[in-house]
Amino acid sequence: MYQFETLDVNVSNDIATVYLNNPPVNAVSAKMPGDLASAMDRFSEDDDVRVVVLTGKGKVFCAGADLKGRDQIGASPGCSRQDSRQRREMYHSIRECSKPVIAAINGAALGSGLAVVASCDILIAAESATLGLPEIDVGLLGGVRHAQRLFGHSRLRRLMLTGMRVDGAELYRLGVVEACLPDAELLPATLKLAGEIASKCPQAIRLLIQTANAIEDMSLRDGYRHEQDMAAAIARTDDALEARMAFLEKRPPVFTGR
Repeated sequence: MYQFETLDVNVSNDIATVYLNNPPVNAVSAKMPGDLASAMDRFSEDDDVRVVVLTGKGKVFCAGADLKGRDQIGASPGCSRQDSRQRREMYHSIRECSKPVIAAINGAALGSGLAVVASCDILIAAESATLGLPEIDVGLLGGVRHAQRLFGHSRLRRLMLTGMRVDGAELYRLGVVEACLPDAELLPATLKLAGEIASKCPQAIRLLIQTANAIEDMSLRDGYRHEQDMAAAIARTDDALEARMAFLEKRPPVFTGR
């Protein structure tokens, strides 16, 4: 049973659907980083979860840091450092989750919300979706390093220096998201994709994510060598053998997670 103060979680058909739930705009409160990191760590070891879908409750994905509670961060020695550490781990927990995480961007994802999106494996946007770095307008800074994974140099600098937002259609044109869909179609389409991924070999999926994360900052030579080693490791699993046998026998595979 998954119960969190700032998240709603539903697990069904091998898919964990996670709603950021901190009304009215799902801002990142002091509690959310711990909740989200804990959920992602548990999903990594939950055999009933093969794919995670992350979205926002209501009409906003995540409007960024909770400015109302920000003055309390520095109230005592060490609080600011602790808050920064918890936020870092929130993003890393998404990226390092052993199960694929798909972001269904159902509205504004700003600042910290953009960083959450950028930490996911696959991004799908609603027509109402927007990504932005509004920190310049409130005397703050953040999200730029995560945004570098999504945007090119000039667009990123414009985002951080002006606070502009990029809408769903433009995100699709730029290749940042896989699709831009009418709002009503966002979650059904995302769950359909999640179901397709959930049907694949779970051991291969786990090692593929681990490999992709590891080689992201490696040289071509080192990265491909690591990928070859992981390919050999995947090939030795029971599920990989089952996948090959099912392909040859023209039948659906039956995976055991081993």
